[in-house]
Amino acid sequence: MYAVIRTGGKQYRVAPGDKLKIETTAHENGTVEFSDIVAISGEAGKFESELSGAKVLASVLGEGRGDKILVFKLKRKKQYKKMQGHRQNFVEVKINEIQFNGKSFKEEAK
Repeated sequence: MYAVIRTGGKQYRVAPGDKLKIETTAHENGTVEFSDIVAISGEAGKFESELSGAKVLASVLGEGRGDKILVFKLKRKKQYKKMQGHRQNFVEVKINEIQFNGKSFKEEAK
């Protein structure tokens, strides 16, 4: 069981129990609800046709900033050099539940 969600301009394939780092989003009480669902698959190779009311529920594990990415610009023979660093903010979430058509899929106990 998995779903494809869209958040922060990117798409992620998620299943109950997965942990992932996404772009910073608003969250309240440590939970996030994703309602922009691209696809849901209950079995391998089969996708659900009706996605209205589908949502993915996740809990926030933490927030942080990613590794520094250096941006270096150079124009040869013009004495122009520019170095700039960037660290992207992220929220780490754990997918708890996928809901659609009155069904609910949670992480299987191990």
